[in-house]
Amino acid sequence: MDRQKAFDDKNNLGFPLLSDPDRKIARLFGVKRIGPLPSKRASFVIGQDRKILGVVQSELDMTGHADEALEMIKARR
Repeated sequence: MDRQKAFDDKNNLGFPLLSDPDRKIARLFGVKRIGPLPSKRASFVIGQDRKILGVVQSELDMTGHADEALEMIKARR
């Protein structure tokens, strides 16, 4: 949760980010890996109507991953 808060503070997002330490949500969204491996890196941009507006999946390019998710959000404003 601290990492999500720091990301929000840095980028002034103004909306909640999800922290999923027990990976229940990851399982529901199909990004949980088997065993102790970390979940697949994915961001789901969800609208106020609770519909998924976009998905960003990138295992290696974290900066590009974050940039793409932020662009999806900015496009909706």
